[in-house]
Amino acid sequence: MVPVSRLGRQIKEIILCMDSLGAATALIGGLALVPYNVIRATSDVDLLADAGLADAIDRELCKLGYQCLHRSADVANYVRGDERVDFLFAIRPAAAALLASAVSYQTPFGELRVVALEGLIAFKLQGFVNDPRRTQDLEDIRALLRANRDRADLVSIRDYFRLFDREPLLDQILANLV
Repeated sequence: MVPVSRLGRQIKEIILCMDSLGAATALIGGLALVPYNVIRATSDVDLLADAGLADAIDRELCKLGYQCLHRSADVANYVRGDERVDFLFAIRPAAAALLASAVSYQTPFGELRVVALEGLIAFKLQGFVNDPRRTQDLEDIRALLRANRDRADLVSIRDYFRLFDREPLLDQILANLV
């Protein structure tokens, strides 16, 4: 039997908790990069979740010993010791569509859903646009495009960059892919 890391145990616990609520979730953070052939260190779990279950998610995470650091209609952040889990709630139609179309993967932690490559890039772009100090999001976009250029839907990705008025940034990233 392969030992499971503490982060692995946390993921398993959270996914079981979400499953017990019937909450649709999908990975959107650093862990979501793995199915797209990008691996980097991360220490938290980032999930897209059904906004209609935000109250139930809050109650269940508190039962598991998490403390809510911040909660709004759009996001919620929880900690338990040095473990962190962040939720982005699918309120807008585009986010709800990305949640509904998330791809399922069988993992040692059970079934995990991950947003599509193009949606993951869109969330990373939104994070960077909202806070330009989040340079890791920009590096993740570069790595995702480098590793998946042949299978990425560049029309959809361009639409996301256009939405944030960042098409020149996409052109620069694509021109510098090695």
